[in-house]
Amino acid sequence: MTDPDDRPGPSAAPSPAPTTGPDGEPELRGIDLARRALEEARAAARAAGKSVGQGRASPRRAARRAGRRRSGWSGARPDDRDPQLFSALTGSLVRSRGWSAKVAEGVVFGRWAGVVGEDVAAHATPLSLREGVLHIQAESTAWATQLRMLQSQILAKITAAVGPGVVTSLRIAGPAAPSWRKGDRHIKGRGPRDTYG
Repeated sequence: MTDPDDRPGPSAAPSPAPTTGPDGEPELRGIDLARRALEEARAAARAAGKSVGQGRASPRRAARRAGRRRSGWSGARPDDRDPQLFSALTGSLVRSRGWSAKVAEGVVFGRWAGVVGEDVAAHATPLSLREGVLHIQAESTAWATQLRMLQSQILAKITAAVGPGVVTSLRIAGPAAPSWRKGDRHIKGRGPRDTYG
């Protein structure tokens, strides 16, 4: 019976002989070379008066991380990294381009029933807005009179919807009566009375 220690085993690879550099020190390779380069870079930074340490970030990145720690990670509270509402994005675009006055005018005409109420909107129509004066046409003279009495309340509703300064006053007119004038000749006088409203 043979001894297991006497059996020939795999031959061990001979260890490479360390090579030496021109100054007599062993030549570094791989990770040892990288470590020495890092140590030399840190020493040069310290000599230049810079703070050197492992794991330290740039001051801007450190401030950003500190801000995240204070406000918490994105989650329950909204921040700039969260998706934005379309209305908020369009509102900021309108303000940056200077379109606020035109958009406010569009709100008055486009959402007339929502601005002044369904009852008033059923009997009156906005015609034009020039220099802060909103021209409104009522469906009858009775409604024109009623709207003139409600003028301050209508202005308050419009201001609440679009902001101050867009509409400063109202010009309310009744329905346009048909003209009885035919041809070149006519008789002076009062003509037909308001029987159309």
